[in-house]
Amino acid sequence: MSSPIIQLLVLAAIAIFLILRLRDVLGTREGFEKPVVTRQAGERDARRNRFEVIEGGPDADITDHVDEGSSAAAALAAMKAAEPSFNVGEFLGGARGAYEMILMAFEAGDMAKIRPFLSDDVYESFASVVEARNAQGLTIDAEFVGMRELKLVDAEFDTTTREGEITVRFIGELTSVVRDKSGEIVEGNPKEVKRQKDSWTFARIMGSDNPNWQLVATGE
Repeated sequence: MSSPIIQLLVLAAIAIFLILRLRDVLGTREGFEKPVVTRQAGERDARRNRFEVIEGGPDADITDHVDEGSSAAAALAAMKAAEPSFNVGEFLGGARGAYEMILMAFEAGDMAKIRPFLSDDVYESFASVVEARNAQGLTIDAEFVGMRELKLVDAEFDTTTREGEITVRFIGELTSVVRDKSGEIVEGNPKEVKRQKDSWTFARIMGSDNPNWQLVATGE
């Protein structure tokens, strides 16, 4: 047998050996498999008490908006476990629409329109401002120009009540003027676009028949 043929046979045998060794070490993959991760018993139990576990690797619908491994990511994963149809990206799209609707209704003093989307505390706070404006004979003309920024900043999930809370930071752009009883402008410029910064927290019982999230807290 010639030397080149012997060399090829030796190389082929080495290649087969390496393939078999790699299969032993790495195993075979079918779809997406999660790595085995061990945890200390106390830490594992504490995490299990806070959130349910979702099998599989990182969920891009979550990690596109919050850091992987963060408490917010764990809360969002638990919300998805409680309600598999929940989608973070779709929620943020709805939050953008809710922000514009609630903000503009508040400016116009139309509290009945947004009552189902506000918690009792937020409704009472907003309504008191509207009532004070009405008592002074003031009205607001506002127009929503656009959204400068929308960012999910935090999320929490209560495994006992199944209530999820998501805090979103908004920076909206709008024009706004305050008019007195005679219609004269007493504050603002109709041609000046100003930025409105808000951090709003929305809450909902995951898995419930009511699809509406309620605004439960506001801040800057």
